[in-house]
Amino acid sequence: MHKVKISPKKLEGTVSVPPSKSAAHRAIICASLARGKSTVRPIDLSNDINATIDCMKNLGAVITLDGDTLTVDGTNTFNTAGKVLDCGESGSTLRFLIPVAAAGGMEAAFVGHGKLPERPIGVYADCLPKKGISFNTAGGLPLEIKGKLESGIYEIPGDISSQFITGLMLALPLLEGDSEIRLTSKAQSVGYINMTTDIMQTFGVNVEETDYGWKIAGKQKYIPQSFTVEGDWSHAAFFMTAAALGSEICIDNLSMTSSQGDKKCVEIYRRFGVDITENNGILTIKSDKLVGIEIDAENIPDMVPALSVAAAFAEGRTIIKGAARLRIKECDRLAAMTDGLSRLGANIRETEDGLIIDGTDILHGGEVEGYNDHRIVMSLAMAAARCDGDIIISDMESVNKSYPSFFEDYKKLGGKADVIMG
Repeated sequence: MHKVKISPKKLEGTVSVPPSKSAAHRAIICASLARGKSTVRPIDLSNDINATIDCMKNLGAVITLDGDTLTVDGTNTFNTAGKVLDCGESGSTLRFLIPVAAAGGMEAAFVGHGKLPERPIGVYADCLPKKGISFNTAGGLPLEIKGKLESGIYEIPGDISSQFITGLMLALPLLEGDSEIRLTSKAQSVGYINMTTDIMQTFGVNVEETDYGWKIAGKQKYIPQSFTVEGDWSHAAFFMTAAALGSEICIDNLSMTSSQGDKKCVEIYRRFGVDITENNGILTIKSDKLVGIEIDAENIPDMVPALSVAAAFAEGRTIIKGAARLRIKECDRLAAMTDGLSRLGANIRETEDGLIIDGTDILHGGEVEGYNDHRIVMSLAMAAARCDGDIIISDMESVNKSYPSFFEDYKKLGGKADVIMG
């Protein structure tokens, strides 16, 4: 892994953020479950998206890329022998595909890298063996499954990860009988669940919301589509933070009607005091001064690293709560942002489920740890705009997980980023 040296410089100009990774995962899987050819575009080949593509190929889908257009033929999906499904470091790939492979009656071994083998899959260990699936795991990965998933009532918690709900939603329509997902606790990251049902509906599959969860009719068929992937709001947040630190940035490929939960960042940055306007599909973000606020991050956990950088320069105190799940991401993101911003001179401390940050006008240069986590590296890079010296961040290649062109876009906006060996 290389380090990157970020020199103090404000970012300005117009940027196009990558297509939504969350939407692309779901669209690729739906297209692979449709009998016939679909197209999904634009596609940005991050490590996580490559993991989903490779796994769907191993399940029998034929997938080719021409430019930024993915052609997906799901005619022979599940018409293959037992496979090893390498999910890389992608929690979405793993949690979406365990029930999908089970619905197809596939004998499969799931493996992963980085922190993924340690991330929770116990929700499936509890419910899938009751529905015909042999589940062989020591608690994480590797995981071996065999058997054919059965329809019925699935009782699962909603407060561990919405990815378990999405995985079941994608799989259950393929079964012969009707099924229900019943939540035993309140759902978190509801925007991601809505995104799943929206994309499934685009591919011809319906999910009915109930007072306690969802009803999903069996014998449904995914129908081939030409699917357009919208811009990624979670990546937009990094540049919104950069603008919040005292400049003006335009983002030209975001949907203001998106079901992405992270679109809520518009409301949050406005509460910080950021001026955000939208005109003809172009979002303009500018700011002179920030004020501390309270943030409930229960439904937007991925936003916390970027928001914490903005908070470090906001007048007064910012309290972030509802973010306990960040401790089991690619790293403990609450600890990582506390460590990184503290090294730069910020007044920040952890709580059990969040952060308390007292803002300041300027931070200092220094060397910080990227923790092999794309969101930590990208967030800390934005802090340089208001530092009095260079920031050196480790693990710069971790951005390849979700945003391989991040540093190219950073430089296009006038940023200065230089690779350091070792």
